[in-house]
Amino acid sequence: MGLRLVGAGLGRTGTTSLKLALEQLLDAPCYHMSEVFGRPDMAEMWLHAVHGDLPDWDAVFADYRAAVDWPVAGFWRELTAAYPDAPVLLSTRDADAWWESASHTIFPAIARDQPADSPVALEREMIFELFDVRFTTGWQDPDTAKAAFLDHNDAVRAAIPPRRLVEWHPGDGWGPLCAALDLPVPDAPYPHVNTTDEFRQMAGLDEAG
Repeated sequence: MGLRLVGAGLGRTGTTSLKLALEQLLDAPCYHMSEVFGRPDMAEMWLHAVHGDLPDWDAVFADYRAAVDWPVAGFWRELTAAYPDAPVLLSTRDADAWWESASHTIFPAIARDQPADSPVALEREMIFELFDVRFTTGWQDPDTAKAAFLDHNDAVRAAIPPRRLVEWHPGDGWGPLCAALDLPVPDAPYPHVNTTDEFRQMAGLDEAG
């Protein structure tokens, strides 16, 4: 069947909540960076993809009906071409708010030194390469990262026809998703998870200083 929705929005734009929401709407798993953690085979596959050795997308997403967050956001051009009938979801937010969130969560978590034999060493290498090649080498600098964030969003808007593009902001809830997928709005509240405080606690960032 393939993906019914392709996420082009970068991490820290509500993508963990979107994962849960889309899984509820589509009654199937939604691919997200969390799918890579603890899976060296997945991390290695994405590392190869960053450098041009693209996988069989249908095989990667055989069990999924939607994909959001990194690493898929770095491959939005390839995935929107591979699944031409799927709406493209650009989750976004104000660039300053995005930087405030990313610089207190994913960026410091990735930047922490890890032993070479750490179980997460390959995941960390993949993410570094993904950011450097598919986002910006200056992702730890606020001005450079915010400019790259805006450039990424503008590139998606320029490439995807308006009839296919779904621009979604945290707080928009079910409406735009259900309209794009032609599904009824659930009675349940829209999920809200993975706040900055929750991420920092989960990643042990406060303990690490």
